[in-house]
Amino acid sequence: MRRLIWKRIFATFFGGCALLGSAHGQGIEEVQKRVSESTLRAHIRFLSDDLLEGRGPATQGDALTQLYLETQFQSLGLEIAPAVGSYRQVFPMLGLTSEPEKRWQFKSAKGDSIGLDYFKDFIAVAGKPEASISIEDAELVFVGFGIQAPEFQWDDFKGVDLKGKILVMMNNDPEEDPDLFAGSKRLYYGRWDYKYESAARQGAAGAIIIHTDSSAGYPFSVIQTSWTGEEFELRDSSGPRMDMKGWMTESATRELMRSGGLDLDQLRMQAQDRGFKPVPLGLRLSTSIGCVARERVTANVLGVLPGSDPKLSDQYVVFMAHHDHIGMSAERDANGDNIYNGAIDNASGSAALLTILRAIRESGYRPKRSLLFAAVGAEEQGLLGSKYLAENPPIPNGKLSALINIDGINFLGPTRDVQVIGLGKSSLDQWVQSAATKQGRTVVGDLEPSKGYYYRSDQFSLAKVGVPAVYLHGGHAVRNQPEGWGKKQLQAWTDKHYHQRSDQYDPSWDLSGAIEDIQLLAEVGLNAADAQQMQSWTPGDEFELARKQAIEQASKSAEPR
Repeated sequence: MRRLIWKRIFATFFGGCALLGSAHGQGIEEVQKRVSESTLRAHIRFLSDDLLEGRGPATQGDALTQLYLETQFQSLGLEIAPAVGSYRQVFPMLGLTSEPEKRWQFKSAKGDSIGLDYFKDFIAVAGKPEASISIEDAELVFVGFGIQAPEFQWDDFKGVDLKGKILVMMNNDPEEDPDLFAGSKRLYYGRWDYKYESAARQGAAGAIIIHTDSSAGYPFSVIQTSWTGEEFELRDSSGPRMDMKGWMTESATRELMRSGGLDLDQLRMQAQDRGFKPVPLGLRLSTSIGCVARERVTANVLGVLPGSDPKLSDQYVVFMAHHDHIGMSAERDANGDNIYNGAIDNASGSAALLTILRAIRESGYRPKRSLLFAAVGAEEQGLLGSKYLAENPPIPNGKLSALINIDGINFLGPTRDVQVIGLGKSSLDQWVQSAATKQGRTVVGDLEPSKGYYYRSDQFSLAKVGVPAVYLHGGHAVRNQPEGWGKKQLQAWTDKHYHQRSDQYDPSWDLSGAIEDIQLLAEVGLNAADAQQMQSWTPGDEFELARKQAIEQASKSAEPR
């Protein structure tokens, strides 16, 4: 299968790309030589320091982060995008602080009741910016995956009237049939944001997603930290809304369904079939949520390095990382800590962005296409900054040749493999393969496809408007370590540190593998910037049509009037 993917990529794309000359190759090498570990570490240390208070959106730490990035861009000679007029692309948000009831009491048709506790068993937030939200005697209905996908002839709702009901759904997509939903590979249909949007379109009063470690890719503690406190959304978001969005642990869901005479595992098996129909659970819930809503602002920090070719400089390659994290908790842990520093996620990505920028500027290399460096905000709130950038582009999306997104770096040491999330999706794979070969490394696809990583970081926002993207995860085959060691270490980090206060800078990290990855990403981006043709999606890819539409729109807007 991998050989077939590469055959398609090389046949389709290498024929349209001119070979890059020796001067280009020497320029790339000069850039790579200047990728400095000391620079990388210094930026991570500052961006994850307690002084920045976890870089939560619309906080003092957020403002300090933006200022730091802006002055770095300025000192390294990046220009302001004319359509923005500043290094900061400010965007408005709504901040919603929810006060749900601390206990849910479900009633059965027989008059029995079962109670579940907030935080331990469930998390709930307001689904709309209203001061007082009340749900009265709403029926619970299990709707399987909560998916409507005409291309797979799949509809979990089957025309059932679900208005005013609370929909209970799984946090993934069907995976038993390899011909449906890419089998075990997670698609956007399996993402929580799709689930809530889907339930709202049905007119539901609320939706509860069943959390499992395997389907989410992280423990329930991540839900507890990420879905409490102030939640943000773009102020001008449109579309249907619900009263409530919720999560529930697998054990609590099992207990709840058992009280109604139903078996969770049996229901999940039934939901794997295309003929599945919604199943009333025989349970009702009345609850209320208080909500304080306020207008807030944050910003993407953008800077431009103009290209050297008069004909190609109006096209861009984007280097991107998100600069935000979760911020601070109202409560301190046993160590007195209440700051979510986000060192790996994603002080490290922002640091890598600045490291690449400095290496390019110190080398003196100027690619043919222009480069857009974008440190985007509010990623942890649902990719808000990149979504705003995609919907309010300072450069037409059809002029963006490629995107290099960096969300986390390798801290385990050099690896024999390069893990490409979304391998086979675009012509950028050819440049990854070329750079990896020079490093003596093997390119592999997503090593955990069931977690749907392609739809969980900022490249997804740009992909939806047609921009091909490269997104790497740390390899598993760590050099000089036994087989399986790398995967075990990464899983342990996820279980213990992901979205926790303990994600802090560690001077003992081995960043030599991160340096290799950053050098590879710099080469990929600069190759794309110098290629004769803009990058494209593999024929038949889910984002190919959006690409064609974006290019057509950019072409029309460039025509003289």
